[in-house]
Amino acid sequence: MKTVVVRNIARSEAAVVQRLGALGVSTVHEAYGRCGLMKPYMRPIWQGCAAAGPAVTVLAQPGDNWMIHVAVEQCRPGDMLVVGCTTDNADGMFGELLATSLKARGVTGLVLDAGCRDVKAIREMGFPVWSRAISARGTVKATLGAVNVPIVCAGLLVTPGDAVVADEDGVVVVARAAAAEVAEKGAKRKADEDGKRAKLASGVLGLDMYNMREALARAGLVYVDRPDEA
Repeated sequence: MKTVVVRNIARSEAAVVQRLGALGVSTVHEAYGRCGLMKPYMRPIWQGCAAAGPAVTVLAQPGDNWMIHVAVEQCRPGDMLVVGCTTDNADGMFGELLATSLKARGVTGLVLDAGCRDVKAIREMGFPVWSRAISARGTVKATLGAVNVPIVCAGLLVTPGDAVVADEDGVVVVARAAAAEVAEKGAKRKADEDGKRAKLASGVLGLDMYNMREALARAGLVYVDRPDEA
């Protein structure tokens, strides 16, 4: 591993990222061919979290948040900071002070494959964080990592500048080159779902809307009128 900070990265377009964020994690994940989803242990630290932005990446050592401090300087307004560790770790590598610094830089949120602490204070300041764990265990600043290099976070490869969308459904990452196409597909999917939602709200059954009855019969499903006929 090179201990390097890459200052200049190509970012996903802000307008495209905004469209993806409005669609939400589930729709983006489906529109991306069911790809790009981080492992489900990545959860928002407070209810109602939602954020999107191009990724600024950090590769950190376990129990050491030195490189997160280094990465703050490389963040621009609208970015999402994404932190992976060289090995599994749940120590509290991020807290109120770092959240204050990132918010001052205009960062939209943090995705951290480690622990977060100072949850109450971070919630009160309204800074969105998704983390592997909640842990008060402190960290050190002793070992170098890297900033703005490809990393693995929660089982997913993240390249600097990729579009990151996070909400209460989890975290999804779309490659920068695919972001505009996924936004278009996601918009079409949302329009289709809006029509289906209206039908279901009117009382139409999913069994009929999706034409499931014949397929269920072919699969062998039998309806009976009484328990003794089962």
